[in-house]
Amino acid sequence: MIDNFAGRAAEWDSAEKIGMTNIFVNEMLKKVLLKKDFKALEVGSGTGLVGLQILPSINSIVFEDTSEAMLGVLRGKLSNKDSVEIIHGEVFDYQKQDIDLVFSCMAFHHIPDIDKALAHLFDITKANATIVVGDIRSEDGSFHRFEPIPHCGFDTDKLTEQFQKTGFDVLTAFTYNVLSRERVKGEITDYEQFMLIATKK
Repeated sequence: MIDNFAGRAAEWDSAEKIGMTNIFVNEMLKKVLLKKDFKALEVGSGTGLVGLQILPSINSIVFEDTSEAMLGVLRGKLSNKDSVEIIHGEVFDYQKQDIDLVFSCMAFHHIPDIDKALAHLFDITKANATIVVGDIRSEDGSFHRFEPIPHCGFDTDKLTEQFQKTGFDVLTAFTYNVLSRERVKGEITDYEQFMLIATKK
């Protein structure tokens, strides 16, 4: 497995990244009631900027990421008392059917087969589980400077349909933030971030 973040993991936790993930967490907590007995799965956890904020309010978290370098930074933040499991691999590598909450911030666009991923999430979540996805709306590819990635953002209507076909109920999909970036020299582009929240029937 090629680690595309190996060269960036050590410097990942910038003020910009921390601010972006804080906005995601704040919006999620407005919509989702956390419970102390929850077991959560973070898809594309990176260095844990989102999950470590959630952990004190729930029972445990499974951190999943394809980058060993990013997970290495995460491990350095953990104590022996933290109730966590770390998976270096894809979401499909988690097989237990005991998840109450799934959340993912800016990682879904790196998943090649969304339908397959959603089907797997349906299999490993418990009844009434909640899924929270934060990502960018469809864009021209400039967000990743036209590097080849599986998805240049998402059409939330289409993504909603994909969730529904899998068996989830989509509660809401809304724009919660705008990232302004100079990806093309001399041009500032706004990228809308959306949050989609679904529950398992």
